[in-house]
Amino acid sequence: MALTQQQRDERRHAKAAALQEEDLRLKVRPGTKQALAELMAWAGIEEQGEAMTLMIHHLHALGPGGALPLLEPPRHEIALSRKVALAFERKSLLMIQKDPGNEVISP
Repeated sequence: MALTQQQRDERRHAKAAALQEEDLRLKVRPGTKQALAELMAWAGIEEQGEAMTLMIHHLHALGPGGALPLLEPPRHEIALSRKVALAFERKSLLMIQKDPGNEVISP
C-alpha cells in the first residue's frame, strides 16, 4: 500500500532531524542568480543547493588565509573627474556668496 502524503512528510522530517539538516534561505538579485547559474553550468551541476554546498566546503578548505580575501565585499571607489570637482567647487562658492550663513539671530 502506498504511503499517504502525511506519512511521506513525517518520514522526510524524521530523516532530516536525524541528519541534523537545516534549511538556509537566500534571497538574491538577478546578477547573483546569473552568476550562480554560470558556475553551475561550468561545473555541470543541476541543483542550486548542491552547488552552494560544494562552494561552502571548498571555500572552507582554503582556510582563513585563502577564504577571507574571497569573502571581502567589493568596495566601490568614487573618483570625481577634475571637471566635476571644479563645477562642484564653483557652485559651492556661488551658494556661499548668495547666503554666507553668518547672520546672527537673537533669541
